[in-house]
Order: sequence, then C-alpha cells, then structure tokens
Amino acid sequence: MRVLQVTVFCAIMLTGAAGFVSAQAPAAPPPAIPMTLTSSAFADGAVIPDKYTQASSTTPVSPALSWDNVPAGTLSFALIMHDPDTAPNKGSADVLHWMAFNIPATARALPENVPTTAQLADGTVQPNNLRGNPGFMGPGARGVYHHYTFELYALDTKLSLAASATRPEMLAAMDGHIIGKAAYMGRFHR
Repeated sequence: MRVLQVTVFCAIMLTGAAGFVSAQAPAAPPPAIPMTLTSSAFADGAVIPDKYTQASSTTPVSPALSWDNVPAGTLSFALIMHDPDTAPNKGSADVLHWMAFNIPATARALPENVPTTAQLADGTVQPNNLRGNPGFMGPGARGVYHHYTFELYALDTKLSLAASATRPEMLAAMDGHIIGKAAYMGRFHR
C-alpha cells in the first residue's frame, strides 16, 4: 500500500494539480557575443602614449586597432575617432580626429601608422579630419584630460560615398545598416 501511495504522490507532483504535465519555458538562445575593439598601443581608458598624439616629437601615427566577434552578414566596417569633450565654436559637433569607411569585411585589424591618404589599397576611404586632411589626426588636448573615443561599426552594406564625405553624411548613410558596434577610449592632455 505504501508503494502505491508514493507512486500516486509522485504522479500528482509531475502532472500538477490540474492533471496535466507542465511544460517548461523553452530555453532562451544564448546572448550574442558583442563585437569588441582593442589596441595593443594602450589599455581601454588609459593614457594614450605621446607617439600617437600631438605631443610626439615627430608626426603622430595612428595606433594599431583590432576587433573580434564580428556579426554575421558584415559587408564592411566604418571607424570614427573623436573627442567628445569639446564644443568648437560653441556648436554641437565635437572634434573629428579620424574617419574611415568601406574597411573590408574580412579585416580584423588596422595596423599602426595607417597611411594618411584618402584611399587605401584595400578600398578603405578616409575622409578629412577636423584639420581638413585625410586619415588620422593625433589627440592634442591642453590642460585637462580629454576622452578620445574610437567607434567601430559593422555594416551590412558598403557605403556609396566619396572621400569628400562629412561625418553627418557618413552617419546618415550608415543609418539602418549598423549590425554591430564596439568602442575603445584613451585619455590625453599636454
């Protein structure tokens, strides 16, 4: 009799009071691993070495950048480096230090000292920075630390823009095509 009671009790526990087997919610898919951006030149949030800044004894060079966890469907990358701690001419824009688009989808890095030309051999386009020159412009803040932010975007398209494109034009062309984003920041002042 005791075996029957235990069996009936277990059956009630498994089927629930309403007499049906309760289904567990399906397992949620694992979260997507976000794209990451890193640099061998300095740690995220650290002080940027002079070699990459306007404090360099020679022309500043761009730091090496690399990225991982690229989303499926990426057809190109776009990069923006800016100083969000400024408001030139009392405006809403900040200082654009570097902009590049149509970085090949197969790329997982930019080397140190990317040439400061409007067009690179791999199809990457580098529009003008704040000073009106293509490619990288080193940080140059005076007095207090500024936060120089590198933003890398994975896009599901290549951008049909010329090397004369502005940041607002590039952002407008990217709108609706961003499938991943990563950021990295360094600090600097003279």
